[in-house]
Amino acid sequence: MSDMQAPARWRPVTEESRPVRIALIAVALVGLGILVLAPLAVVFAEALARGAAEAVASLAQPDARAAVRLTLLVAAIAVPVNAVFGISAAWVITKFDFRGKALLITLIDLPFSVSPVVAGLALVLLFGSGSLIGGWLVAQGFPIIFALPGIALASIFVTFPFVARELIPVMIEQGRAEEEAALTLGASGWRAFLTVTLPNIKWALLYGVLLCNARAMGEFGAVAVVSGKIRGQTATMPITIEMMYNEYLSVAAFSLAAVLAALGLLTLALKTGLEWRHADQLAATRRH
Repeated sequence: MSDMQAPARWRPVTEESRPVRIALIAVALVGLGILVLAPLAVVFAEALARGAAEAVASLAQPDARAAVRLTLLVAAIAVPVNAVFGISAAWVITKFDFRGKALLITLIDLPFSVSPVVAGLALVLLFGSGSLIGGWLVAQGFPIIFALPGIALASIFVTFPFVARELIPVMIEQGRAEEEAALTLGASGWRAFLTVTLPNIKWALLYGVLLCNARAMGEFGAVAVVSGKIRGQTATMPITIEMMYNEYLSVAAFSLAAVLAALGLLTLALKTGLEWRHADQLAATRRH
């Protein structure tokens, strides 16, 4: 009996020694500091390197103001379009069984795997003045490429998976029972959506919208191809930042970059604030 070994003490797989936990936390914090916090700090520091007055003056220039207006306008177009598309796609995928569902899900994920530059080139080939559709639209006075419609289309393409991808898992978990019960009680399809489905998916929808908005404001590759980079007309904030930086207008470039970063941080703060304020509802719907 003395040769028998005592059974090993059971412990959860996530239980680690204190030194290991400290090391893992340190690695995470160091990585976060180097990859996220340090670049943001440098952007704001460079923007204020010559004083706040010069930074504000650079933002008051016509090109900077035009870039901010265009970026916000494009986001205001892309986000509602993708919200409607995401809700529709998630509804079709989760509530109906049909052939080709897997293909539809794959197509929704396509912008995640296709380079934004390739997407921009595809739009140029489809809607450029040398194409059949694009040439006719230009002749009618409605150009797509090197104009607002092309920038909006490029932004919509690169951002449309975000809302759908947030909604699909939630709606799968929700199932169909509640909607079917509402329909048997006499509710119309639209009323069942507003009173049953929408309250259950509102946090996932909000999260997808916030991600979509942040990506739409920061998109560079696809927009750079279709916009033509016309200063003060088709140059969004990321494109204007690049142009100013290449022209050695460092204060103007970093000041505009700071505004773009601040808009992203504001989006994150809004999401975090809503999560804190409605923590109980988020826990109930398993949205953390």
